[in-house]
Amino acid sequence: MDRTALITLSQPRSAAAEAYRSLRTNLMFSSVENPLQTLLLTSAAKHDQKSITLSNLAVTFAQSGHKTILVDADLRQPRQHTIWDVSGSRGLSSMMLDDSAVHEPPVVDTAVDGLQLLTAGELPPNPADLLSGKRMDEIIAALKARADYVLFDSPPILAATDAALLGIKLDGALLAVRAGSTRRDHTAQARQALQRVHVRIVGAVLTDAPREASVAY
Repeated sequence: MDRTALITLSQPRSAAAEAYRSLRTNLMFSSVENPLQTLLLTSAAKHDQKSITLSNLAVTFAQSGHKTILVDADLRQPRQHTIWDVSGSRGLSSMMLDDSAVHEPPVVDTAVDGLQLLTAGELPPNPADLLSGKRMDEIIAALKARADYVLFDSPPILAATDAALLGIKLDGALLAVRAGSTRRDHTAQARQALQRVHVRIVGAVLTDAPREASVAY
């Protein structure tokens, strides 16, 4: 497990860890009428640190006492199995192909109580087709039945249609924007790509923001 990336575990008293906890609280209470149980995190560009961001967010959900499943739905360049140092041989793609895996999802326990990980599994040749199909609806329902929150990591929205196709099926989407790196026009294009298919955008999260010297730890 990459504890340097998981700052919510390695430095739980840091300002960054507190920011993740604040984000979790904001998401939990973002809408009383339409609560979020399933959430997508995507980004405009490849290096916006979306996977690390979602891992840390998942930790805070579990630490607050909520059973959480972190799903690596990036079937092109998955990272969650590397971050958590687990085997990625069976995962989401297994549930696409194996009926029994839908009823018994191949989730793995993490070092965090209440947090399970569903890796991407073997990479398919047609990720967009799989994510947009009816089987994905069944998978989402099966995961929701096992957790309070299900968080999905997806490819950058401008690189593939995967995020938009999956976002339609979920309660909301969060956009990762890297400070000093993500271009403003790319962020606008990413937002428009999600809005075009009526994905509910619940907000954006600024990653890799510079730490203020006056921040108290």
